[in-house]
Amino acid sequence: MERSLALELLSGYVHKESLYRHCIATSAVMKEAAAYLGQDQEEWETIGILHDIDFEFVGEDMQRHGVDGYRILKNEGIDDRIALPVRNHNDLLFGVSDEPVERVLQAADNISGLVIACARVKGGKITEVSPKSIQKKYKEKSFAAGCRREMVQRIEPLMDLPTFFALARKGIAGVRDELGLE
Repeated sequence: MERSLALELLSGYVHKESLYRHCIATSAVMKEAAAYLGQDQEEWETIGILHDIDFEFVGEDMQRHGVDGYRILKNEGIDDRIALPVRNHNDLLFGVSDEPVERVLQAADNISGLVIACARVKGGKITEVSPKSIQKKYKEKSFAAGCRREMVQRIEPLMDLPTFFALARKGIAGVRDELGLE
């Protein structure tokens, strides 16, 4: 699925700017991780874009989140290669996955907000955020407290944390204009 079509589909279900931007940021991290792991960048980026397509629809009900996203995507004719990781990223329902795409999505979903918060501390300048500064803030549990660090740490069988932080920063820098960053 082309990025523009995925964003168009997302905009039909996600109306809050912050959630829309979160999906873009997560997709950027997914794309960079896919490149690093030798996976399909377009597919992983699409999964990141669509991963929270149902979040507003379900009223943030974590007992439905992912399940309804899967249903929406299947009704839209989206293949299981994209729809299943969207469903399964809700670890509260489906547990922690060993599938690389799902493991990366669970980590990217969480690190994206922390990286953006690092940029906000630097006046919105992602260009001034380094992987080392991400690592430092990652260790501060009170910083970006919504980042579930245990989910980020699950990336480690696929790559070390400094590599993941560098990929996340690179991905988010690549979409900085869409995220309102410099």
